[in-house]
Amino acid sequence: MTLSRRKLLGGSLVAGVAALGRKAGAAPTPATPTVPPPPPGKPGRSSLVVPNGSILAAQKRSTTRDGATRVYHLTAGPIKHELAPGLVIDTWGYNGTTPGPVIEAIEGERVRIYVTNQLPEATTIHWHGVFVPNGMDGVAGLTQPAIAPGKTFRYEFVFDRAGTFMYHPHADEMTQIALGMMGMIVVHPRRPDRIERDYALFAHEMKVAIGTRRVDPMAMNDFNVLTFNGKAFPATAPLVAEVGDRVRIRLANLGPMDHHPIHLHGHAFEVVATDGGPVPTSARHPETTVLVPTGTTRTVEFVASLEGDWPLHCHMTHHAMNQMGHDVANLIGVDTTGLDAKLGRVVPGYMTMGHEGMGEMATMRMPQPKNAISMLGGAGPHGMIDMGGMFTILQVRARLPADGTAPGWYAAPADTVAAEATPQDLARDGIVLPRGG
Repeated sequence: MTLSRRKLLGGSLVAGVAALGRKAGAAPTPATPTVPPPPPGKPGRSSLVVPNGSILAAQKRSTTRDGATRVYHLTAGPIKHELAPGLVIDTWGYNGTTPGPVIEAIEGERVRIYVTNQLPEATTIHWHGVFVPNGMDGVAGLTQPAIAPGKTFRYEFVFDRAGTFMYHPHADEMTQIALGMMGMIVVHPRRPDRIERDYALFAHEMKVAIGTRRVDPMAMNDFNVLTFNGKAFPATAPLVAEVGDRVRIRLANLGPMDHHPIHLHGHAFEVVATDGGPVPTSARHPETTVLVPTGTTRTVEFVASLEGDWPLHCHMTHHAMNQMGHDVANLIGVDTTGLDAKLGRVVPGYMTMGHEGMGEMATMRMPQPKNAISMLGGAGPHGMIDMGGMFTILQVRARLPADGTAPGWYAAPADTVAAEATPQDLARDGIVLPRGG
């Protein structure tokens, strides 16, 4: 049985077992008008952070007549992966994860990367945005033979420039990329730049039918699981910063079909680089949303200036929700008087939802099939957050905990939190409410 957003309670029996909610956090507010210049001091290369992910450890650093070479090993194969509490999938990835671990290097370094294929079909790896010798470009049949199951191939090249890139197969791309075979590459400049927080976020989309464990690689629309670094909110780890920190967020997208407008609350940023290279300073301008087309990376930078818990999310509304579809009857505004009683004779406990909006579905805890997270949301400091999917939080504080842990919810001064207007407020400002308002 497939559960879909508008079909969910659309006059079918699916309605009775549809949505529910769970936990996590966030809260909206204003945005700064411009991007401040980098703060003085605090020089040196920051440590790359991959929320919910990892960085690939080098096997060794060998020395040859060509100079020092950093050695890595990637293994492609079937994996089990938890996208969010209550949803575990059987899929494919690298080194046991999706996306695979980030490959981190320094401009000018030579790398030797071994790739072992434990998939049931042939594969390759393409180094997306990295300029390599033609025979190392990773296109099956064109630049190399495919890597057969059970075989290990060797790639070797020099990272000739700094930037944010990706790796993924160029063999049966429709299946392998859809199932989660992808990873990010971060190449730092030889001369460290001034940055305090450096984050890597990989966006992806999948279709996982309700109650199943397998991703549908044939999907061309109706993607119902949207993730950052392989996790859907409320499983996404927050990003943290102190006021005055210059923050870099590296965004990558290898989803099968969709571009993602990634929006940050509370701050403006500049797009400083793509997978093609740095954006000239003269071409940069303030934004609060950046479109990350499929098959690209976008790197943004800003100075953390406002304390708070600031959402960072895809602004396609169906992408900031969990495991819902779009082939549904629209019940908004429908008079459902008597419907519960009639259908309750067939489905005990049936409850019609969706005719007054979909928000209630995130707070109702109704039964649904195993391995399903329809409308899964999260508990925030002021109630239920009904967003999910490609959504996380930037937590900015004057000072972060010394142990590096997330700081917990922001305690905003009481007079800065939106609250119900009092009769005195309304009278003072001449606000006349409509009858019944």
